[in-house]
Amino acid sequence: MQVLQKPPTILLQAVPWEYWSLLNNAPNPAKPHHGSVSGLSLSALDLSQIWLLSGPPIVGGIIGYFTNDIAIRMLFRPYRPIFIGKYQLPFTPGVIPRNQGKLAKRISDSIMGTLLTPDELQGIARRFLQVERVQGALLWVLRLALDQIKGGRQENMTKVLANILRDLFGESLPRLLQVVAKRDNFLEEQLDQIFDRVLLELQLSAEQSDKLAAWLLGTVLPPETLRLLLIDFLTDRNIQIIDDRFRAKTSGTYWVVANLLGLKNTLVRLRSFCLDDRTATNEILQDLTTSLRIRQRLKEFFQDVSLQNLPVSTVRQLRRTMGESVRNYLRERGATLLQGLSASVNWDSAASVVLSRLRGLEAVGESLNVVSYELALVLDRYLERDLEAIVMEAIPILEIDQVIITRVVAIPPEEMEAGLNELIQTELQAIVNLGGVLGVLIGLLQSASLLWQH
Repeated sequence: MQVLQKPPTILLQAVPWEYWSLLNNAPNPAKPHHGSVSGLSLSALDLSQIWLLSGPPIVGGIIGYFTNDIAIRMLFRPYRPIFIGKYQLPFTPGVIPRNQGKLAKRISDSIMGTLLTPDELQGIARRFLQVERVQGALLWVLRLALDQIKGGRQENMTKVLANILRDLFGESLPRLLQVVAKRDNFLEEQLDQIFDRVLLELQLSAEQSDKLAAWLLGTVLPPETLRLLLIDFLTDRNIQIIDDRFRAKTSGTYWVVANLLGLKNTLVRLRSFCLDDRTATNEILQDLTTSLRIRQRLKEFFQDVSLQNLPVSTVRQLRRTMGESVRNYLRERGATLLQGLSASVNWDSAASVVLSRLRGLEAVGESLNVVSYELALVLDRYLERDLEAIVMEAIPILEIDQVIITRVVAIPPEEMEAGLNELIQTELQAIVNLGGVLGVLIGLLQSASLLWQH
């Protein structure tokens, strides 16, 4: 029979005799021996001792686990305040819903202070507004407009183009003309080219000269008009002047005729005949026009009329005079002239005609790439110079910080919690599990302390 060795005194103070006898597989000397070792262990390990050792880790783990879980859930829940009568329960709503406005302001300040700084926005704008991208956007807009024109859906575009043309010719050009016309060399080169290439080389053809002579004799100077001009010319004063000059300037045989017969009676009778016999006078004038070949003479005269036949000095003076006359007229009445022309033009019809012409031109579609590229270069040069100022002016206008605050405040707490759980669900669960582990460890330390005390 194995003899139980007596344990050290310090172990007897810390560990009950029942545990020690169980470990040594020996009976307790203070108690009678009743049977086997298993019977002794069952009687020794009672429920109170088991709970004393295992209770702190279990309770600590449960408390640590659920405390962290409740703390994380209380960040969002309850979503809205809870009232009992007029009193609001503390910790309602959750921390984040209660401070959602402050959170939105902090998020906005962080984004605007670190992410969307003016320099960063300038960099984003430069990357976004590269020449190739701007050209692509402009090309897309131009092609879209051209497709709408070709598709016949041009009512709105007709109105837009008509308004543009009306404003251009009725308002913009007159104001521009008033400013530019004050220059001394205004249109000097253009008017000289018009004079040299058009007026100097202008010469009527035979057909044009014949039509002009026919129009002059048939419309401007018909027999009736000539009769009236002759009557108006043969006044008593004019007749007397002609008679006196004829008497004074003639000599020889003509002096005898002028002084004996004179012209006064003849001219007076001619005037009386024109007044009294209208039809006969017109017939005589028509016959004289035909007999004297006035039309043919006018035709030959108009054909021979050309500025090239004039002396060079005369042509230069005429060109200078014409330029000054045109410039003075445009300075004084150019704006009024353009406004009057603009008011007399049906710009809706003109815009419709322009769009119809553009619809059928293949060159328009082929030139879109060139036009879009040139516009992109112009925009790039402008942005390269003024991009910083544009961005600084655009930031207050866009109100990005206010947009961020509004969007964050508008997010329901439920969606915010769901989104946060989707992003860091594993991390949150790890925090909860860590709370349980820490609770178990603390419970084990407490159990060890209790075991040491007994």
